[in-house]
Amino acid sequence: MSDTTLPAALAEIRDEFLALEQRERLEMLLEFSQELPELPERYAEHPNLFERVVECQSPVSIFVEIDDDGTVHLFATAPREAPTTRGFASILVQGIDGLSIDEVLAIPDDFPNTLGLTQAVSPLRIRGMTALLGRTKRQVRERSGR
Repeated sequence: MSDTTLPAALAEIRDEFLALEQRERLEMLLEFSQELPELPERYAEHPNLFERVVECQSPVSIFVEIDDDGTVHLFATAPREAPTTRGFASILVQGIDGLSIDEVLAIPDDFPNTLGLTQAVSPLRIRGMTALLGRTKRQVRERSGR
């Protein structure tokens, strides 16, 4: 993976994880789970707009919004009872919000594998985060016509 294609916010998150020991990485993931932003009111009442990420073990749904200037916003829902999955969603929401279409599409597909969590969480959970990223990029392509 090349740092030249990884947006600064995601590179910073990755570097923070890699600076920690395994146990601390899991604790940081749990901290991210508590930081998943609430949905804006305009979406809170419209769950039908969100796409379920079926690859995740827990019910996670996402929705991408693109402003007129091409700025991307990612919204996600995940139950508090699923802190690992919720943490992954939070990382992507926080790391992608405000990026351009090209920046989002350039995020390496293997980004979830670079966080140093492969020994702390199951491969199934890593695949779930990879699916979150993949579906996000697909929605960006669909909404931007790329």
